[in-house]
Amino acid sequence: MTELLLGIDVGGTKVLGVAIDPAFPDQPVALRRAATPGDVETLVDVLASTIDQLRAEVSATGHQSGPIGLGLPGVVDRSGVLRGAPNLLCAIDQPVRSRLEEHVGSTVMIENDANCALWAESRVGSGVGASDAVFVALGTGIGGAVMVGGELRVGANGFAGEPGHMVVAADGVQCPCGRSGCWERYASGAGLAWLAREAALQGQAGLILELAGGDADAIVGAHVTAAADAGDAEALEIFDRFAGWVAVGIGNLMNILDPDVVIVGGGLTAHARHYFDRVRQLLPAEVLGAGSHRSTPVMLAQLGPDAGAIGAALLAIEPLRRE
Repeated sequence: MTELLLGIDVGGTKVLGVAIDPAFPDQPVALRRAATPGDVETLVDVLASTIDQLRAEVSATGHQSGPIGLGLPGVVDRSGVLRGAPNLLCAIDQPVRSRLEEHVGSTVMIENDANCALWAESRVGSGVGASDAVFVALGTGIGGAVMVGGELRVGANGFAGEPGHMVVAADGVQCPCGRSGCWERYASGAGLAWLAREAALQGQAGLILELAGGDADAIVGAHVTAAADAGDAEALEIFDRFAGWVAVGIGNLMNILDPDVVIVGGGLTAHARHYFDRVRQLLPAEVLGAGSHRSTPVMLAQLGPDAGAIGAALLAIEPLRRE
C-alpha cells in the first residue's frame, strides 16, 4: 500500500490540493479546488475540508494518506508563519499552521508558494538536474525562489528569493510597498495593465480601451491579452515593451546569482507566446558575459498551475530549516 503525499497551494483567488505518489509526483492521484476566502477562520476551514476530501479520495483508491505540505503566497518565516502577503492579507501573522493541524490531527509543513513550485520543477520539471536555479512567477505581482547547491534559500527572515520589489527604474512608478520603480510595477500582470493604460492615455491601444469600456483607468491585464490574442498590433507592441522589463529583471537575477537555469512560471505564462521569445532575444544585452562565456537557459515551467501544490507535497517529507 503506497503512502500518498498531500499538497495544497493557496493563491489569491483559489486553493488547489493534490495527492501524489512520490514516485510519480507529476501525475496527481487526486485533485481538489476551492475558492480562497477572505477571512482566516474560513480559510482554515477550507484548507481542512480540502485535506479531508483528498484523504477520502486516497482511501477510496486503497492507499494511505501521508505528510501534508501547504504553500502560501507571501513571506513565510522560519517558524512557518506568514509575515507578508499582499494577496492573502487575512492570514498575515495568524497561526494558520497550528489551527490547521488541530483540525486535521497531523503536522503540516508550510512554505512559500514559489519555493514549492521551484522544488517541484527541480524534481520533475524544467529544472531537473540543476543545482543552482531561479524561479520567477509572473502573475498579478512577481514571486520568486532561489536554489543554491540543491537547497532552497530563504534567508534569515524568509525574504530571500523575492525579486518583485527589486528596483529597476529609479523614480519610477509608485508601488504599493511604498517605494517606486519596483520590478513588479512593470513586469507583472499589474505592470502589463499599467503599460496599456499609459498607451491609452497617449491615444494608443484603441482596441484595449474599447474592451475596457472606454475608461483607461479600468484597463486590466486581461484586456491586453484579449487584444493580443486577436492579433491587435498595439497590444502586441505593449507586450514587446513588457518583454523588455521582464528581461531587465531576469538579467539582474542572472548577474547576481549565476544559476544553471531560470524557470519562468505564474499565470502570465498562459500568454507566453506574446512575449517569451522576445525576452530571450533581449536577455543577452542584460547579462554580463553572455555569449562565449555564459549561456544560461531560460525556460517556461513544465508543471503549470499544479507546480505549487506538487512542490508543497514533496517538501512535506524534506528536513527543512524552519523547524
